[in-house]
Amino acid sequence: MNKLSVQLVLAFVLVTVVTVSTVALLANLGAATQFRYYLDRRSELEQSEWYGWLVAYYQRMGSWNGVRELLRPAGELRPRGWLMPFVLADTQGVIILDVRSTTWGQTLSPQERARAVPVVVDGQTVGWLVALGPEHRPDQKMFQAIEQAFMDRVNQYLLLAGFLAGGLGIVLGLAFSRQLTAPLARLTAAAHRIAQGDLAQRVPETGSAEIAELGQAFNRMAANLAEAERLRRNMVADVAHELRTPLSVLQGNLRAILDDVYPLEQAEIASLYDETRILSRLVDDLHELALAEAGQLPLHMQPLQLADVIQTTVANLAVVAESGAVNLDMDLADDLPLVQGDPERLAQVLRNLLANALRHTPPGGQVKISANVSPTGPGFVQVTVTDTGEGIAPKDLPHVFDRFWRADRSRSREYGGAGLGLTIARQLVEAHGGHIEAASEPGQGSRFTFTLPVARS
Repeated sequence: MNKLSVQLVLAFVLVTVVTVSTVALLANLGAATQFRYYLDRRSELEQSEWYGWLVAYYQRMGSWNGVRELLRPAGELRPRGWLMPFVLADTQGVIILDVRSTTWGQTLSPQERARAVPVVVDGQTVGWLVALGPEHRPDQKMFQAIEQAFMDRVNQYLLLAGFLAGGLGIVLGLAFSRQLTAPLARLTAAAHRIAQGDLAQRVPETGSAEIAELGQAFNRMAANLAEAERLRRNMVADVAHELRTPLSVLQGNLRAILDDVYPLEQAEIASLYDETRILSRLVDDLHELALAEAGQLPLHMQPLQLADVIQTTVANLAVVAESGAVNLDMDLADDLPLVQGDPERLAQVLRNLLANALRHTPPGGQVKISANVSPTGPGFVQVTVTDTGEGIAPKDLPHVFDRFWRADRSRSREYGGAGLGLTIARQLVEAHGGHIEAASEPGQGSRFTFTLPVARS
């Protein structure tokens, strides 16, 4: 009973039964009403025919003498058979003609006089015509039998139609439920295979709009899981690779000191300490990146002057620029509005972008940072870091913000670090409600642009 297919079939059957029952009830009531209306109209017709015949009889005879002979089968021609469904009384209300012979000579009751129709001949009332009630009509039993037979036949046809409709509902319910549940069954099977580790599973995006949308969402989920698994494996491999080098250096030097190959001097200790700093920075970057991606990185948001943060960061990196013979310039708009952000985290973003630009700019080159109101709207401030370095190849440009990505892995130790700086920068900018992007042309340098929301009043 918990299966969707069973519930759909039961729903189809229930709807069919309710619909057919309602239609049958309404049809039965309608047929009975119309049939009774037909009988009433027939009585009215009979009354009008008898009325005309009685008027003609009185005009011909000049009185009601001999009118009782009409009840005899051998009498004159009468309308609609020999049973008269009405009572005829004279002008005094005395019954002179009635199929109920016991009432002859009696006077019409007040109820009968109230519904009596006057028989008018040449402008004068010569008698009264009263329709018999259903309980006194001589043909009432016959009418009831006909009516009952008619209604029985109608009910038989309605019952047959109900069985046929119910059977059709079951067949259609089975067909439609199978059609509707087949994609769900495929989704369930694919989900079980994904749970077993087969992330390459995909389902057809067919069926109704909702089922097709569900299939698309499932395929996107599967693709994201596969991509996440790929990134996880790559990250594990990259972390292992990044940790292996400093650990190997530490182990090798310590082994050499233990074997008296290297003397235990301050310079050797300083070299070992530098390797531990590399390990510590890598661990800190990984921890910070994990917090940022999980949305748990603490941010001390406040309105601030972004120009002050930029000037301080540029001043701190001036020595690095001078040592590399790179010209570091600023171009800050005078009317920059306050932005909403964490000054320390924004300084970290700027350091990562500027340090990355300085590393890839040759001596004599230029690194420029500019800030102005975003051209896309007054609600954001746009910051751009431009360099005149070697640029980024088009095939590598989509991956510059991926963790541990470096265009030239052989230069990672000297120029590229662990490859987490740009990844952390992107996470920090997005945590502030902004957006960051990169553009580059090989041989003409690179341009990194990010936006930050303006502080609300």
